[in-house]
Amino acid sequence: MSVPTETQTSAGGIAFRKSAEGGAVEVALILVGKKDSRWQLPKGTVDAGETPEIAAVREVREETGLATAIIAPIETIEYWYYSKGKERVRYHKFVHFYLLRPLDANAALDHDREVEEARWVDIDAAIDMLAFKGERDLVAKARAMIHSITTDADAT
Repeated sequence: MSVPTETQTSAGGIAFRKSAEGGAVEVALILVGKKDSRWQLPKGTVDAGETPEIAAVREVREETGLATAIIAPIETIEYWYYSKGKERVRYHKFVHFYLLRPLDANAALDHDREVEEARWVDIDAAIDMLAFKGERDLVAKARAMIHSITTDADAT
């Protein structure tokens, strides 16, 4: 008996700012799960009629409280997984990630009910905290992009 396969599309973002104390780069992470909690990047399903870009901004706002604007796409992660429960479904998932800047870098993080905590974290510490290797790799890539952006801005 074959297992049905479905495609899922999600989007999320790496919102960053320079901290008030010394200008270190910080990123917004979320803590999810009450029992087996884990740090991850804010992301969620692309709703009908939405583009991945709109969904990324919406999901970051819902999960962190931050209003953001997209600076650039980072990467699309692709993976497979199986549903839990009686009816087995195989999912082919695509998650589009974007580099985001908060419209107010001093805004407090205010998470929704799906999230246990939202926190600004030093970008290097964030790489160590994230539960998923794919997200750790994304933040490392974003760190290089941010360095390029801030170096170019400092030169002008």
